[in-house]
Amino acid sequence: MSQRHWLITLLCLAWIVPGLVGHEPWKTDEPDTIGVVYDMLRGGSLLVPTLAGEPYLHEPPLYYWTAALTAYLTSALLPLHDGARLATGLYMALALLFCALAGRELNGKGNGGIAALLLLGCFGLTLRGHEGITDIVPLAAFAAAYYAWALALRRAPAGGVVLGLAIGVVFLSQGALETLILIAISLTLPAICRAWRNGRYGSALLVAGAIATPLIIAWPLALNARSPELFQVWLAGDWHALWSGPSDIGYYLRILPWHAWPVWALCLWQLWAMRRREQCAMPAVALPLTGFVVTLIALSLGSDGRDLYALILLPPAALLATLAIRELPRGAASAWLWFGITGGTVFIIAAWFYWSGLELGVPARLHAHLRRLLPVYAPGFKPAPFVIAALYTMAWFVLIAKLKRSPERPVIVWAAAVTVLWGLSATLFIQWIDLTRSYRAVFTPLKERLPAQYTCVEGRGLGGTQRAMLHYYANVIAHRGDAKASPYTRCNLLLVQAVAHTATELEPGWRIIWEGQRPRDKIERYRLYQRGH
Repeated sequence: MSQRHWLITLLCLAWIVPGLVGHEPWKTDEPDTIGVVYDMLRGGSLLVPTLAGEPYLHEPPLYYWTAALTAYLTSALLPLHDGARLATGLYMALALLFCALAGRELNGKGNGGIAALLLLGCFGLTLRGHEGITDIVPLAAFAAAYYAWALALRRAPAGGVVLGLAIGVVFLSQGALETLILIAISLTLPAICRAWRNGRYGSALLVAGAIATPLIIAWPLALNARSPELFQVWLAGDWHALWSGPSDIGYYLRILPWHAWPVWALCLWQLWAMRRREQCAMPAVALPLTGFVVTLIALSLGSDGRDLYALILLPPAALLATLAIRELPRGAASAWLWFGITGGTVFIIAAWFYWSGLELGVPARLHAHLRRLLPVYAPGFKPAPFVIAALYTMAWFVLIAKLKRSPERPVIVWAAAVTVLWGLSATLFIQWIDLTRSYRAVFTPLKERLPAQYTCVEGRGLGGTQRAMLHYYANVIAHRGDAKASPYTRCNLLLVQAVAHTATELEPGWRIIWEGQRPRDKIERYRLYQRGH
């Protein structure tokens, strides 16, 4: 590989690796995933995912299978949650790889790395791209689909194979909605651009269908054979996501300015620059623009709006923005370059300043302020995070000093700034953040207060996240006891999740034996009661 390719590859790796290990499952989405993987590795069903002993059919199980495999393979070296999170690193590497392949296929050699760096540089991907969440799989699959559509113009059978695999993977990780989005884009492309309006593309779709169909039907058929009731539960949930109607039709338009920054600005500039040219009909424009619009409409009409669902909007945005890099006016490119250099440098200085206050006690007033915010944190110099963060800092200054002038220099600097931002956050402050976002500090003390003998634990007001982490940290399954006819009404332990500073009204006979909450959490309060004799 050339020196430029090595630089882009190292940037991608430097972005992917930090934050995958070294911290507990973080609220809000990771605990469910880790809970399912925990159940699988303790003898649970691979076919029917379970969370704290109950079927968990929010989505098909592909990510859980992958995370369980990575956790099992690394169990001698890493705790389960760190090993499971390596699956996210694997899918993120595939997402960046396929985005690069699509960028090269659409725009020619030299543009693939730019597309990958633009995807990497999106703010909305920084945290989500390092979490143990199922939505990282469709991000990789959608990137593969864009490569497949582009490849089908030149090598139809190969494009069909990749597209079929992408569709199957999306279904096995998310279900019907995202799968139908890929199918809708596939069928819309010939109507938008003549490049796909031919028999070769038709043959590619036939190949894709032949590969995707068995992947799509295999798990539902197996689930139905195992339990028709659970199959109906999953089907009803998937149907609800498709047809329940939009809860907030403008949600994704509101989050895109920060979620897809800065690629959305480059996309708008490119579309404005081409408004009077025939370039809009080019595959390099028609494909990502069609994909983005179809995906945005489908997500906006969905029943639930969340930023993690918007991850699949980022690959087409990055591919469309790739066109703008080599055509940016010199003034705009220079402004972006210096904004990246200045922003990255200022963040590095601020990060080390706060690290000094947090860990070394200098300056004293900052240290005292941080101690008041989180008194349970134990400050002190930690060699490994310091060394890693120092390497990221030195690499930043070497890069901006040595990087040669080129049209892609602004995007390389921007991607490096985002990488350093994440790298320092995930090393210097990871333990601080961990205390505020994990449940270990709650459920580990609870485990120590459990009586030596008890029949079962009834849970009231507990969400799936809390039940998952109670099972993970304390090996306790909180049976649902909210229903009047609950079979667990004779449990002699009761765990209640309530609002802080609010009294819990219980029937006579219960006495409180433990109370706790996550550090700095002013809302959730947990109380453990024991039934008197």
